[in-house]
Parts: sequence; structure tokens; C-alpha cells
Amino acid sequence: MKTIENTEFGGERPLFASHDLKLVNVTIHAGESALKECSDIEAIGCRFEGKYPFWHVDRFIIRDSLFTEGARAALWYSNNLQMTDTLVEAPKMFREMSGIILDKVKIPDAQETLWHCRNISLHKVEVAHADYIFMHCDNIEIDDYHQDGNYSFQYCKNVVIRNATINSKDAFWNTENVTVIDSELNGEYLGWHSKNLHLINCKISGTQPLCYCDNLIMENCTMAEDCDLAFEESKLQADVNSVITSVKNPTSGVIEAKGYGEIIIDENIKQPADCKIIVK
Repeated sequence: MKTIENTEFGGERPLFASHDLKLVNVTIHAGESALKECSDIEAIGCRFEGKYPFWHVDRFIIRDSLFTEGARAALWYSNNLQMTDTLVEAPKMFREMSGIILDKVKIPDAQETLWHCRNISLHKVEVAHADYIFMHCDNIEIDDYHQDGNYSFQYCKNVVIRNATINSKDAFWNTENVTVIDSELNGEYLGWHSKNLHLINCKISGTQPLCYCDNLIMENCTMAEDCDLAFEESKLQADVNSVITSVKNPTSGVIEAKGYGEIIIDENIKQPADCKIIVK
């Protein structure tokens, strides 16, 4: 493997079509597509300032590095990435990718990040301003994660999340096969139109949660006082260790809670309209 150390590049495609290359303390200045069409790249202690540095790249490792705001849309159409101990200030990262491992990564401007990606693993990752993060992604595993940003995980499939705090309006809309464990979920309209959403040991807050769900399962969860008008038109099995402020027109299944502020069953309830609502 060739090594390049302690140098700088700029302009258009300075390292185009490089293979088996190690970069150590290298700065990529303004320009475009510094490492396009590359493979087997390792970048350690590097600084990326130019646009689109890693497009159409296969098998690459990035450690102890910085993507400045100017390095927007830095990683697209690429596969098999390992990124550790890195700060990503650039917006709109990770599109149309497969095989993403992020460990101890911070993304303070994560709007429209991680779209149409597959086979993703996140550990000790923090994201902020993360509106529309994880759109149309598949096969995701997340542990020790903090997120601030709305409309997250829409249209995702096959997701497991552990030990997370997710502050997000409209999270998990139209998802399929999502499991969230030992986590805190804060935001309005959680999980609408989801299929096979499974919440275990979770704390939930926000108005009108978990409506229009198909096969919602809740185990040992708690719901804050602002969780009103919950479960409308949902098919569910819910074990809730708190009082639920209000439940409205669940379709079928069983809800067990410590109590209910209000149970609303009206003429708009959908058939079979046989949900059992039980006080523990």
C-alpha cells in the first residue's frame, strides 16, 4: 500500500482512481471529487474541505479526521466504509451506500443524511439538526445513539436500536420491522403507519403517538402525560407501566396500563373494534 503523508491537495480529482492508498495528515482543499472511483483507501488524521471527496469508492477506512462544511455530500455511491473518531460538519452525507460502520462519530449538521443506504452499523454516534435522517434505509443496527432532528427513519426496514435518545417529530413513519430497546423517544406523532414496530423498555413522550400501526408491540414501556389520543386505528399488544392520558379508537388487540385519563370510543372506530383496554 502506498502512503502519502503531511501534504495538501486541491482542485479537481487530484487522486482520481487511486487504489491501495494510505493518507496520513493530508488536507484536501476546495475542489471536487478528490478520491472518486477509488478502492482500498485509508485516511488517518485527514482534513476534507472540498466537495464530493469520496464518490464511487469501495473499501475505505477513515479515522481521526474532519469533514468541514465545504465537504458537502462527501460520501455517495460508495460501499464498505469504516469511520471512527471523526467529526462530520459537512451536510448531506451518505447516499446510496451499502456497508457503513460508524463508531464514535459526531455529525452536528445531519439534515438529509443517510438516504437509500443498506447494512448500517452505528455505535456511539451523535447527530443534530438531523431532519429527514435515514430515509429509505434497510438493515440498520444502532447502539448508544443521540439524535436531535425531525422526520427520522421514514420508510426504513429491518432496524434494531438500543440505548438511544431520539428527539424527533414524526419518527418511524411507514417503517417495517423496527425494534427499539432501552431508549427514550420524544416527539409528536411517533410511528404512524408503521408495521411490526416493537418497543421494549422505552420512555415515550409527545402527542398522538403510535396511530395507524399494524402489529405494534410494547413491552414494559412508559408514556408521558403529553401522550394523548394514542393508538388510533392501531392493531397492538401494549404493556404500559404508567397512566395513559388518553386512548382513541384502537382497532384490535390488548392495551394494559396503570390507568387512563380518558378512553375515547366513538362512531369512527374501525372494525373489528374489539381491542381490550385493561387496568393493571
